[in-house]
Formats: sequence, C-alpha cells, structure tokens
Amino acid sequence: MEPPLRRPHEATVYRTGVPDESPPEPEKEPAKKKRSFLRELPILIGVALVLSLLIKTFLVQAFFIPSESMERTLHGCAGCTGDRILVEKVGYRLHSPEPGDIVVFRAPPSWEPEMRYTQPGNPVRRALGWVGGAFGLPQPNEKDLVKRVIAVGGQTVQCCDARGRVLVDGRPLNEPYVFEDDHRPFAPVTVPAGRLWVMGDHRSDSADSRFHLEDGYKGTVSVGNVIGRAFVIIWPFSRWNTLGKP
Repeated sequence: MEPPLRRPHEATVYRTGVPDESPPEPEKEPAKKKRSFLRELPILIGVALVLSLLIKTFLVQAFFIPSESMERTLHGCAGCTGDRILVEKVGYRLHSPEPGDIVVFRAPPSWEPEMRYTQPGNPVRRALGWVGGAFGLPQPNEKDLVKRVIAVGGQTVQCCDARGRVLVDGRPLNEPYVFEDDHRPFAPVTVPAGRLWVMGDHRSDSADSRFHLEDGYKGTVSVGNVIGRAFVIIWPFSRWNTLGKP
C-alpha cells in the first residue's frame, strides 16, 4: 500500500530541545522582607533621633531670632521673617568667648524675657514642636537670648565718651554693626572673671547688660550660661550669610 502523498508546502515539525525563550515571570517579594522592614523602621527612626540629639547637644544647634535687639545684624523686626541661625558649641570647649562674638545664652533668672510665648494647648502641637526641636528645627524659647560680647572678665566697660562711643579699658570701640544707638550712659563696670558684658546691636531696643546693673552681678552673664557662638544665618535663604567677628 502506497504512503499518502504530502502537499509541497507541508513540512514535518520536530522538537529540537531548545528551551522556551519566553521571559520568566517576576518573582514575588517574600512577605518576610516586608515584615522585616516594618520592624526595622522604628529602629532607624530611633537612631536618627539619637544622632540628631547628639549633634544638637555637642556640635551645632539652630536657633530662632524673635526680637529686634540684634537688628540689623540679625532680623527679628515686626513684620519681617525672623532669622534662623546656627550656633556652634565646639569652640567654647577649647576657649572662652571673646569680645565681638555673637553668642546665644540662657538668660539669668533676674532677666525678664524680651519676648513672651504661649505654649500651644493642643498636645499634638506640643508633641510636634518637641520632635521638631529634637531634629534641629528651632523652637521659640523666651529664656534663650542672643547678644554681642562687648567685654570679658577683667575688662572695664563704660558709656560713653564725648562722641557717644562705648569704652573698654578706657579705649573707644569702633562698632559699625550698631543700629539706632540710644547712648544710654552707665558708670564703669569691671567684669568679674568668668563673666561677660553683652549688648545688642540695636542699642535702642535691647534689654541687655545695661538694664541689669542692680542684679548682684552688675549686669554680667556667666560664661557657663553661654550655649555657643552664632556663625551663620541659614534662613531665610535671601539673608544667608556668615557672621564674622569685627
């Protein structure tokens, strides 16, 4: 019996053993990895918080300028955006503050706050403020003040000479940073060791050492109250600038 005839266009197809080249389906991420990340997330947040607190405590801290006492070196005027500054803490671990330094310090108990703040009544807002402060976002604090060091322990300061200039050890200071000086006179004060005489650059609107001569320390501030030296304006960006020392 004769085999059936094949049409010319027909061909026999044989399997050659070549593997299927279609792309494999993507593997699904194991559920274990997702659960592991969720467990690690609180640890990562905790580490970031600890690092931020360490930096803030020992190296650099941000502060908010709310008052006009350092105009125009630092903005805090009514209707303007208050400056945010960075304060470095390392330098004063090696040496004491020096005349001309802009310092942030905790006001002595006898000093009245220059600005009053009302703590938010909402506990959520208070918690957010605390977290922001922990991560370096400056929060208003009426007991943290910023002034310029005029005289240090052992120096004698007084105001004023015939031209209205402050004298330190009998020599007049050249103060190009002063804004609206009221030339408020005060008798010679010899600064005790370990203390500072501080004044604001806006002399007509600064409740500084001149206003606390009867507090038992002749208006001076303890070096131990100094938090650090302001060295740069970081906000707003339009006012970014380093704070040098004259």
